[in-house]
Amino acid sequence: MHRRSVLLGALASSVAALPFSRAMAQSNTSIRFYNYNLATAGIGAEATLKMLARFGSENRSVTVEGVGVPVSELMGRVQADMVAGMGPDVAQLAFTGLSYARDYLGAVALEDAVPAEELEAHLAGMIPNGARLGKLDGKTYALPYVFSTPVLFYNADIFRAAGLDPDTPPKTWEDVRQAAETIQTATDKTGLLTGIFGTTAGDWLYQGIVRSAGGQLMSDDRKTLTFASAEVIEGLSFLRSVAKSGAMQPVFDTGAIEAMASGSVGMYLQTSAVQNSLLRGSAGKWELRSASMPAFPGHDPMPSNSGSGLVMMTRDPAKQRAAWELMKFLTSDWAYTVITSEIGYLPLRPNAIESEEFLAPWIRENPLILPNLDQLTRLEPTVPYPGPNYAQIMQMVNGAAELAVFGPSDDVAGILTEAQRQAQSLMP
Repeated sequence: MHRRSVLLGALASSVAALPFSRAMAQSNTSIRFYNYNLATAGIGAEATLKMLARFGSENRSVTVEGVGVPVSELMGRVQADMVAGMGPDVAQLAFTGLSYARDYLGAVALEDAVPAEELEAHLAGMIPNGARLGKLDGKTYALPYVFSTPVLFYNADIFRAAGLDPDTPPKTWEDVRQAAETIQTATDKTGLLTGIFGTTAGDWLYQGIVRSAGGQLMSDDRKTLTFASAEVIEGLSFLRSVAKSGAMQPVFDTGAIEAMASGSVGMYLQTSAVQNSLLRGSAGKWELRSASMPAFPGHDPMPSNSGSGLVMMTRDPAKQRAAWELMKFLTSDWAYTVITSEIGYLPLRPNAIESEEFLAPWIRENPLILPNLDQLTRLEPTVPYPGPNYAQIMQMVNGAAELAVFGPSDDVAGILTEAQRQAQSLMP
């Protein structure tokens, strides 16, 4: 039997009626929570455990089993455990897998489970551009949780050594190219690294590159791939020229983070989630600063979002109530104070940003977050590919883009066009 049939068949008996239980406090309820921050070593796991501990102390009738699963294994683990009848009740899923979670894993739309007034009240307290990230076809399948936008981190000491003004950071990709080439020429440091490519990059930052260049990955009806458009070809051709000059190096993933933290790189375009790692690396050694995502000529920068949302997977009414209480708590003013100050992700609640009780004092002391906050006003949601082959399509698109920028051939148009033809055959 097809995997989708197996999974949806397992859910069939509970799909028919979904009354939202208000009886959680009458008896103990246990829920399983799959979380990729718990699978990391350090600040992500520590902050998550801190939040779960406080939730437990304030919600004695709910027991949360936090299960750490690496993000690269999460969707497969959810599938396998659901078939075995032991899937999660709530899962922290990357936005790129949201369409698959809805169509093949039975993710519950919050509008179909949570009383309208409760959902409306909670979403009303969130930044609108953030609240819409978890929507598909008008319904909320993920409550936006931890995410960020692309931030251009830079080493102010290297800027000074190269004769550049750290008080006027690059605003356009042409500014970035000039600054990177100057750094390469005037110092022994690397001009530019990015988190656009690499085995752990996903496609969220690349989607921002595509949108900032004036293109889009697929048609609005999500049926036709369009990433080989003239706009995208022009944008990647520009990045290829920077790479060919030697000012942008093909160093990715943890190697790039470690190089930036060590003080050997002038600029690094990456998620704000690496901010605390860079702060630890720079402390007492060099000055870390940040700026917004650069713009391509003739276009405004359109930053996309990394990260994940909280997805309700359970069909049991009592567990749904417990899951919703957990989801609300993890996206509360207090939780975002922990998430932002201790991990580095964006806060999605204006009250948490502005209140002296929560983040306002921390933001004054940590201005590195300001470009990330500013970009919330023009955020472009990451678009999930449709169908069961979404991960293969993403890998094909990302691989072609990386080859176009760093590969041996200058035929950027040919590389993207052929990849688009092959990837289209994997679309539903």
